[in-house]
Amino acid sequence: MVIMLGLVAGCGSSTQDESASAAPVTDTPAVASADVTAAEEQAGSEDTDTAGAASTSVCGLSGEVTEQARLAKAPDVDYWDYQGTVAYPVSEQYGPGATADSGYRYCFQRSPEGAVFAAANALAAASDPETSSAWAYYALSQGEFHDQLMAEVDTPSDSTGVRLEITGFRLLAYDGRSARVDLSASGSAQGSSITASITYSLIWEDGDWKIDASVSAPFDFATIPDASGYIAWGA
Repeated sequence: MVIMLGLVAGCGSSTQDESASAAPVTDTPAVASADVTAAEEQAGSEDTDTAGAASTSVCGLSGEVTEQARLAKAPDVDYWDYQGTVAYPVSEQYGPGATADSGYRYCFQRSPEGAVFAAANALAAASDPETSSAWAYYALSQGEFHDQLMAEVDTPSDSTGVRLEITGFRLLAYDGRSARVDLSASGSAQGSSITASITYSLIWEDGDWKIDASVSAPFDFATIPDASGYIAWGA
């Protein structure tokens, strides 16, 4: 999977400098912005928003947040499970709420927390060659770059010896229709240890968070000096 190739390549890539690392966050809960426009508040019908994406959760998870919001404390996790060597969070409230016959997990709450859970589960799903292709077919949204991204997913890769562990997150943006989640992770590959930033651009489509294929690079990998400024979160 592309993100695992990025980790291997990242061991020899340039790192972000201190000024580019995460900024500190304040200890405030997830709150909806008061600047949401009247058009956004009235957008869509009960089942479909103006972008044509189903607003109802594909597996019936309640508690959706459809306006701008931020998240500055770690969401509760029922437990952390493992897919291969990568830990992923599980919550009855935030997801994953369902598992496909082919083994990948899906269905995350339409909320800041749900977006973070979706990104963390994406990292684990992408690391497993047994389910990564089936997961990617589900998880990639419609969009201009869908076929290009699927071709990259289908390109054989070797992630033997690669290890990742989520250590924190930042919610960079959230408006109910899209989200950008930045995960920090400690990792090792080819005998080198690194700290990494893995950013996902997500879009709400067909009742679930999907990786946004309307942009050419919906996930981005970079090595960083440390995880300062990230909200601590991990197994």
